[in-house]
Amino acid sequence: MQPPGSTKPSSTRAASAAVETIEVTSAKVACDGGALGHPRVFLDLSVHGRIDCPYCGRRFVLARGAAAASASH
Repeated sequence: MQPPGSTKPSSTRAASAAVETIEVTSAKVACDGGALGHPRVFLDLSVHGRIDCPYCGRRFVLARGAAAASASH
């Protein structure tokens, strides 16, 4: 018999494995959740070069070489 909380780490890993990562060339992006949908949010990658959508968890990553171009705008 397993303790009640023993399955939580594996379900957390499974959920995080399903998160979509999108490489972008602009430091400012919009996310609407895709097929599942959520309110459109605008995200800024200029500080860290990556950001996770607070609604759906999609990870946006700034492509190599795009950071310098985006910083100048």
